[in-house]
Amino acid sequence: MLVTERRYDIDWMRVIAIGLLLIYHIAIAFQPWGLLVGFIQSDEPMPSLWIPMTMLNVWRIPLLFFVSGMGVFFAMRKRNILGLLKERTVRILIPFIFGFLAISPLHVVLIMDYYGQAPQYMPSAGHLWFLGNIFTYVLILSPLFYHLKKNDQGKLAVGIKKLFSNPLGLAVAIIIMVAEAVLVNPNPFELYAETWHGFFIGLLAFLLGFLFVFSGKGFWSMLLKWKWVFVILASALYIFRLIEFDLVAPSYLMSIESCLWIFSSFAFALKYLNKPSKTLTYLSQAAYPIYIIHMFMLYGACWLIFPLEMPVELQFVLVVLFTFTGCFALYELVIRRVSLLRPLFGLKLEKRKIEQVNLEVKEV
Repeated sequence: MLVTERRYDIDWMRVIAIGLLLIYHIAIAFQPWGLLVGFIQSDEPMPSLWIPMTMLNVWRIPLLFFVSGMGVFFAMRKRNILGLLKERTVRILIPFIFGFLAISPLHVVLIMDYYGQAPQYMPSAGHLWFLGNIFTYVLILSPLFYHLKKNDQGKLAVGIKKLFSNPLGLAVAIIIMVAEAVLVNPNPFELYAETWHGFFIGLLAFLLGFLFVFSGKGFWSMLLKWKWVFVILASALYIFRLIEFDLVAPSYLMSIESCLWIFSSFAFALKYLNKPSKTLTYLSQAAYPIYIIHMFMLYGACWLIFPLEMPVELQFVLVVLFTFTGCFALYELVIRRVSLLRPLFGLKLEKRKIEQVNLEVKEV
């Protein structure tokens, strides 16, 4: 099972997925129903933004769960099960609890103030529900993962590798995801946050993401071979959904489309993005804290910009610029540089700080 090479393409997929999440949430603020899902809403909507967003929406969250499962595979390489749970507690549970108490309430205050209500402190998971799910999946699945690690040549491990080294394995993965959609019957399919659909689709995607990487080079070679088939089929299903179902297709079709977009994304990322770069190194560190704070920055942008009289297109540009610039500025100038804040946003303590703490302990 031991894999030593760094998978830069998977790092890129995580960064890209979080970037798309920011764009997606910004687009919601410009929809006529944005307030219904708890967003500050522009008085002049831009419904045309929603056409590309509906293509993205069926696979953006499942993709993050796939990537998170892959991340656990790499985190296990030098850790036993207790070490993994400790590392995930520090990296996921602590930021989740901090965000629940201190970050999510901030954008609740902003929306209440914007709409003339008395601001109240209301702790909630908000957009950080994803972190709570991930930590739960680690608790549930880590015994299986470590069984596979210890029995790398056992019947189960060998069977998994054989299955996912050919297209039949992907067909099985699609069937599993379709079964979830049919059994849970989500309405709408894209409602993931704090729902049973979001929990089960996340659990399955997390498990499959781990198994894909565990399966080794055979899986990735097969994925590369079929990359154009995946993207063509995914595009065809999206166009069919747009024309035939006005973007709201049966859940089983949307589940198939979701899988195909995800498979094609991983294939093209492996083909073109599996190489190191300084940009990736920086963004990989920044992505997690930015994910945690982006809703506060987005709501702040809407709170400031929406009351101003200007064309809605200019509002959109300004909200995008404010949200992205604000997120990176807060990360770069505060979160990244204040040692006490780093663990609260999922960042490791800087090496020199760790050495200083160790020195102080020795002196004591």
